[in-house]
Amino acid sequence: MRLKVVLDPSDEGGFTAYVPTLPGCISEGDSREEALRNIREAIDLYLEPVDDDLASADGEIAELVV
Repeated sequence: MRLKVVLDPSDEGGFTAYVPTLPGCISEGDSREEALRNIREAIDLYLEPVDDDLASADGEIAELVV
């Protein structure tokens, strides 16, 4: 999967990183490299399913590889 990440320089120094296609997926770092490492972790957590996201007992669960 390929995602575009926006890196914005922060006024306080460092960078803020976010993924436009994943609302609320945002991170930061003191350097460009750190911001990219941190946003990768944020993306992994964003895409990780949680029990609350799963279908009800009567629903069907399907898995897709993208």
